[in-house]
Amino acid sequence: MIRVSGKDLPGFAWKLCGKNPPARQATLVGFRDAENRLIDVGILLYFPSPRSFTGEDVLELHAHGGLLVVRMLLQRCLELGARLADPGEFTRRAFLNGKIDLAQAEAVIDLIDASTVAAARNALRSLQGEFSKEVRALEERLIELRALVEATLDFPEEDIDFLSTEDALEHLKKARENIESTLERARRGQRLKNGLHIVIAGQPNVGKSSLLNQLAGEEAAIVTPIAGTTRDTVQAAIEIEGIPLHVVDTAGLRDTGEEIEKIGIARAWKEIERADVLLLLVDASLGIGAIDRAIVEKLPRDMPRLIIHNKIDLAYRGPERREAEDGVAIFLSAKYGDGIDLLRQELLDMAGGRPEEDVFIARERQIEALEATLNHLDAAKDVRSRPEFFAEELRLAQCALGRITGEFSPDELLGEIFSHFCIGK
Repeated sequence: MIRVSGKDLPGFAWKLCGKNPPARQATLVGFRDAENRLIDVGILLYFPSPRSFTGEDVLELHAHGGLLVVRMLLQRCLELGARLADPGEFTRRAFLNGKIDLAQAEAVIDLIDASTVAAARNALRSLQGEFSKEVRALEERLIELRALVEATLDFPEEDIDFLSTEDALEHLKKARENIESTLERARRGQRLKNGLHIVIAGQPNVGKSSLLNQLAGEEAAIVTPIAGTTRDTVQAAIEIEGIPLHVVDTAGLRDTGEEIEKIGIARAWKEIERADVLLLLVDASLGIGAIDRAIVEKLPRDMPRLIIHNKIDLAYRGPERREAEDGVAIFLSAKYGDGIDLLRQELLDMAGGRPEEDVFIARERQIEALEATLNHLDAAKDVRSRPEFFAEELRLAQCALGRITGEFSPDELLGEIFSHFCIGK
């Protein structure tokens, strides 16, 4: 399918296929080249402005499959005065023409990139305007509060303190609570979209590759009894209750003189540094030894981690979840799968629990805008005795919210956002 958006497209359609297309009706046509030779027979759809995705006249040309036919048809469109679209240009035009706001535009690419059913459903909610509706409700609360401040500033001769009379601080408190709630739901949505980066680490031959295979449900990594089999990182994407997890198996951590293994160990430490959650494997039949404790000492202090006691089949004990001094310990058998359900549940809890229907698939810039809004509200509270400064912080808070929907968005931001779209969107 080739999509054309612009002005006065019925004339374009006439030159292409010799027909005046009826609005919003599928029409069987012959697409012809400059010498009136038939390129293909297909379907033509015409959406007149403003009732189209972009708000402009839109033609959709549905041709038969095959790269050559599509290229011939595209070349004919270019000969008739069209040009190739920039990445995201159709969605950008929809935004600029007021058909969708910026949050909805970004939801298009979130829907395309969704890796789980839950992420797709929540992206679709944002595309339909649910996130934007919530942001506008937050803006309305700030506008009400700003009106109280402006009344105090505009009518000083009345000797009425509207901020005190209308309990502006209570309004401010409620606005902050609402924004905090939206921010938390947006953060959960971000985790739903991005998932967790989980790194499996430990000494050689403690079952790291077996655990990766068990979590992935397939032979993603090679498993042998030989210590040091894994020389490089091995990755697998899995899903637990709709939450995407990116699991990385790493080379066994030990002192070695073998050059290739040294490189693998160096890469392992790099993966550990960027992990959201670390799974540190130890041999349950041997317990935590001096080498394991040395590895723990080298880990970042604030890194979320689970101590996985593997090979419980050799230790003759059952699966268990236990609160330990240095975090949660899970006892399991990666070889036989005993206790894997405990690990899956723990990872799900660390990711924020099962995805909910009321979360928003938020982008980092939207998270930052909500955080900036909270910062300005906190600043407003600190200067509440100075109405003019109070008013300015509220204005800045509203501007920060407006960046989410595109109400206040510089051109360079729009260029950055839409550059990540594919050509057809």
